[in-house]
Amino acid sequence: MSEPCCSHGCATPSAVRSPRYRRVLWAALIVNAVMFGIELAGGLHARSVSLLADAVDFLGDAANYGISLMVLGMALRWRARAALFKGLTMGAFGVFVLARAAWSATTGTVPEPVTMGAIGALALLANVAVAAMLYAWREGDANMRSVWLCSRNDAIGNLAVMAAALGVFGTGSAWPDLAVAAIMGSLALAAAVSVVRQATTELRPAAAGPVTP
Repeated sequence: MSEPCCSHGCATPSAVRSPRYRRVLWAALIVNAVMFGIELAGGLHARSVSLLADAVDFLGDAANYGISLMVLGMALRWRARAALFKGLTMGAFGVFVLARAAWSATTGTVPEPVTMGAIGALALLANVAVAAMLYAWREGDANMRSVWLCSRNDAIGNLAVMAAALGVFGTGSAWPDLAVAAIMGSLALAAAVSVVRQATTELRPAAAGPVTP
């Protein structure tokens, strides 16, 4: 279990500097970078907005893991600033996905469901593996929490993509794909609000005086 202070977003120095946590972040970065390429190609081939949205999410997560690796061991204020940046990028991703879904609704293009389902299942396996590796650090500071939230939301999004593939297959309509893309955008916005709030809370004492790493 986490220490009591972790419920308020802090992380112990040993957790932040843990070689195991660093290895997990490197593994997560590689998995997300590879899955970005797979989902980008698959989304373009299948003409699926939800797959393209998930591909952009994988790219954003890979960048987030890289940022997290850069700030490991730094003072809490620097980790909070990194989390604030990541929260804002998560919010931007959510806005992009919602806008893309709205635009695609006007074109009427129907995606290819078999490719959607197959790639969605592969992405789910990848994200469940990453989320399981990061589970032990889900109650850390804002930076650690943002990493966990990204992986958790990705796994939920993959299940939704697979459900959309079934919906497209059964109805012959693009609406299940567009609905899932909208859900993924909303999840990103909700996670962004959570991370930005915690990061802002952690930055307040940093502005008032010295902060213990």
